[in-house]
Amino acid sequence: MSDPSAGAPRQHPRTPPVEKRRGPVTLRRSQVQTTTTDQRLLDNRGASDWVHTDPWRVLRIQSEFVEGFGLLSEIGAAVSVFGSARTRPDEPDYLAAEKLGAALARAGYAVITGGGPGIMEAVNKGTSEAGGVSVGLGIELPFEQRLNDWVDIGIQFRYFFARKTMFVKYAQGFVVFPGGFGTLDELFEALTLVQTHKVTSFPVILYDTAYWAGLLSWIRETLVGAGTIAPSDVDLIHVTDDIDEIVDIIERFEANRYRAAE
Repeated sequence: MSDPSAGAPRQHPRTPPVEKRRGPVTLRRSQVQTTTTDQRLLDNRGASDWVHTDPWRVLRIQSEFVEGFGLLSEIGAAVSVFGSARTRPDEPDYLAAEKLGAALARAGYAVITGGGPGIMEAVNKGTSEAGGVSVGLGIELPFEQRLNDWVDIGIQFRYFFARKTMFVKYAQGFVVFPGGFGTLDELFEALTLVQTHKVTSFPVILYDTAYWAGLLSWIRETLVGAGTIAPSDVDLIHVTDDIDEIVDIIERFEANRYRAAE
């Protein structure tokens, strides 16, 4: 759990916040440390083909897991939130995501997003303004996309699978706002992990019942009807328009997890 006394509500940054890079990690605001450890890799300026070979990629993949595990293991209880990068600040879903970020921070949770604009920015903003820990896991894309200014702890990944592991490993649940292919990818991966018991006591919550209604009808009528999933699999999905209910569902799942561990 994050420290409820950690910092007063933050104001909108009129200028970019102070930040520090530590390898692929971006640290901002209170997360910036005063001490540093410089690590340099000597380069003989020779042929560089070796850095594109599969054995070298394995080491790079390993470094992403090590960096992610080392950093995120310290954030405490967290919730991963997904949604469209195209949602504008004046749209209802943006405002709802901002409210969710604040509610999760008050409940003692850090939030983890993809670190981009839209819904991700809104959740990071709500959390940061409420004094919570705001995490962004970026990904290298063909077009430039920086971490939004409300991310306090950020990591830029090269590999989607390393990034996806971090979203799941350090979260007590997933909240999914309206979004596109990337959002659907994360949603169905989370459902598959819960369905196959790769993760346990893990809620998957959809926000905005009107947006998800068609998909849920297709799941119930087509997938269950064809026998490709069990009727009980539909119960893995929670859908709501209430921000407080989202927090309540996550807290109930976490309480059940603790009871099961006793």
